[in-house]
Amino acid sequence: MPNVDASPVLKRFNTALVIDDHPLFCDALVMTLQAIAPFTNVATAPCLTDALSLLDNTPHPDLIVLDLNLPDVDGFDGLLRLRKATQAKILVVSSMADARTIGAALKAGAAGFVPKHSQRDIFLKALENLAANQSFVPEGHMRTQSEDDATQDAVSRLASLTAQQARILDLICEGKLNKQIAFELSIAETTVKAHVTAIMRKLGVHSRTQAVLIAKEASFEEHLRSSS
Repeated sequence: MPNVDASPVLKRFNTALVIDDHPLFCDALVMTLQAIAPFTNVATAPCLTDALSLLDNTPHPDLIVLDLNLPDVDGFDGLLRLRKATQAKILVVSSMADARTIGAALKAGAAGFVPKHSQRDIFLKALENLAANQSFVPEGHMRTQSEDDATQDAVSRLASLTAQQARILDLICEGKLNKQIAFELSIAETTVKAHVTAIMRKLGVHSRTQAVLIAKEASFEEHLRSSS
């Protein structure tokens, strides 16, 4: 049942979408949200594809709670795609809670970040901050002052791409040629070329290989390797 004594500021949150592929934890998040704020509806999705489908076919929620580790996304790609698909507040809830991951998540458009096994009062503080249009990070988290951090820089550049440009970059990373991309997306090859030029300009690179390297830098695999 929703918390009838919820802080007045939390009343701006009526609907939510929880995206997490672990059923038990997903259910726990739903119960936590309904216990701390007056949500009338909390939908769930086990992957980004299902979440985007919901956003395409139903009214957008006031809040999205997102796990970064989903079966159909690579690194911060899911967060970047969600940010382009909706204006809803996005709260990342992840077991990866090092300073670099938190900073990159905020760069990618998250409104807040809560470590996955936080107590209920931390979730409450996070929602209160988001409802007041303030960001939220765990207590003790020091935001990095280094704007040249490789992961944050890569995420920031990727966030500047349109949804179509991001899709084309995904296909470039798969090794697809312009002709193949044009066929897959049902667009003209000249349109693909124009998008590729714009992608390289936004990423600040001069070749497709360099563009792929930036995309990989924003993946968890590269992130974890460089952090070890």
